[in-house]
Amino acid sequence: MSIKTKIILVVLPLLVSSMVITATISSFSARSGITRIAISFMSFKSEELLNYADNQWNLLVSNGLSEEDIYVDAAKKAIQSYAASIVKSKTELIFALDEDSNVVLTTSEFKLGIEEKSALFTYQKEGVSGWQSMKINQRNRVGYGFFFEPFGWYILVTEDEEAFYKESRDILERTAVVLAATILVSIILLIYFSGFLTRPMTKIVLAMKKIIVTSDMSGRVPVEYKDEIGALAQTFNIMAGELDKAYKQIKQFAFENVIAKRNEHKIRNIFEKYVPKNVITSIFKNPEGMLVGEMRLMVILFTDIRGFTTISEEYRPDELVSNLNRYFEIIVDIITSHNNGIVDKYIGDAAMAFFGAPDARSDDTLQAVYAALEIQEALSIFNAELIAEGRKPFKTGVGLNRGLVTIGNMGSEKKMDYTIIGDPVNLASRLEGQTKEYHEEVIFSESVNLKIIGKLPSRMLDIIQVKGQTKGVKIFTSKLSLTPVEKKGWGYHETAIKLYYKRDFLRAAKYFMGVKKLMPNDYISGVYIDRCKKYIKKAPPSDWNGVEVKTSK
Repeated sequence: MSIKTKIILVVLPLLVSSMVITATISSFSARSGITRIAISFMSFKSEELLNYADNQWNLLVSNGLSEEDIYVDAAKKAIQSYAASIVKSKTELIFALDEDSNVVLTTSEFKLGIEEKSALFTYQKEGVSGWQSMKINQRNRVGYGFFFEPFGWYILVTEDEEAFYKESRDILERTAVVLAATILVSIILLIYFSGFLTRPMTKIVLAMKKIIVTSDMSGRVPVEYKDEIGALAQTFNIMAGELDKAYKQIKQFAFENVIAKRNEHKIRNIFEKYVPKNVITSIFKNPEGMLVGEMRLMVILFTDIRGFTTISEEYRPDELVSNLNRYFEIIVDIITSHNNGIVDKYIGDAAMAFFGAPDARSDDTLQAVYAALEIQEALSIFNAELIAEGRKPFKTGVGLNRGLVTIGNMGSEKKMDYTIIGDPVNLASRLEGQTKEYHEEVIFSESVNLKIIGKLPSRMLDIIQVKGQTKGVKIFTSKLSLTPVEKKGWGYHETAIKLYYKRDFLRAAKYFMGVKKLMPNDYISGVYIDRCKKYIKKAPPSDWNGVEVKTSK
């Protein structure tokens, strides 16, 4: 919306409203004055007619003729003649009704309808006198009504309502015409003067649009007035000059920025093959911060192919590299699809990944376990293809741990890695090594299990002290879903584990046998059955805590 329009929309309502209010007050005052005069005039006629009728009656009474019908009729005719004499227009009507609402006097012939007669009869009975409205011959009328007791008449001096208020309506119509003309002239003048005031600003706008379209900063506007608008034009000319200088600098900066962006794009394309995309993005956002290590709670994942040395003997070097690349592509795709997990490094046929950096999320642990389980599902398809080719499958173990680690860019100026270090990393690697011993595809620590309770089924396998650790840790496994038999078997296993660590080996053995009966191929229940039999024959020492010490990685 233009300033010109805004000026009109602001000023016009104020102007129009003031004129409308003034005209309305004036017209209504005039109408009220005329109406009062008209009413007073009709009231005067009514009083004159009443006085004349009283004089006629007094003549009859003073001469003792009030009982003589012939003289009474003459008096009535005289009153009718007088009434006719005071009627000044064709629309005026004076009439009188007797006690039965019959017309006994009239200055003009008319007929009363039933409803009209009923309304007048009501006025008579209720003794209504003074100014009133009525309907005669289906037209609205106004007038004065009064009683003349000697004859029992109810006399009405009336005027057609439309004729009565004609002068008032004429005043309103003339006022409306004058008001409309005044408003029209005001609008024309307002449009002209608002355009006169805003013309310099319009020139400024046109100059700015030209600059936008052509990028030509040489345009200037004339300074027409020595006021705020003139100051605006002068300021615009100064600004345009400064912008012209700045624009030339910006073009130079933009050119340099394009070159820098192209270089950055090339760097990204090269390094995304070696460093995760989100890490590169973080480095570009805060290059200084990425050189500083930080402590962070993270989830570490290790994978390793069991018996890879034996498997590799069956392949030519190029075939081995090709299949390894297919294998790692499966693992990497799954890890990066869960909360942007990062594959840190490849160690031969093993891979190390972590979740929770550079950006941590509340469900990093759960997503890491999902990734581990999905890796096993995806590899089952991959291994089926290898078996169909007559090759040995890549049986892979996955170990996970959650703990406080140091993360950052580590190395030297010549070679750096965005990686993590800390004892939790070592434990994750050790847990992956235990997958072979416990015949499980996925093993994770209690710190991981605490984060997936209620979201994924989990099964406690043992309490172990891995090589390089001084304390025992509980280890668990999981599946994406359980069959009804597995659900029942895992329930028995949970009960059996509790009894086992309470040294109730006899009852624990019964539950573990129940697990074995439900799941004949379950390795871990067989391990615990053997342990229970051993401890039933010879009880463990009093300081036994159930921790199995592992001497190998």
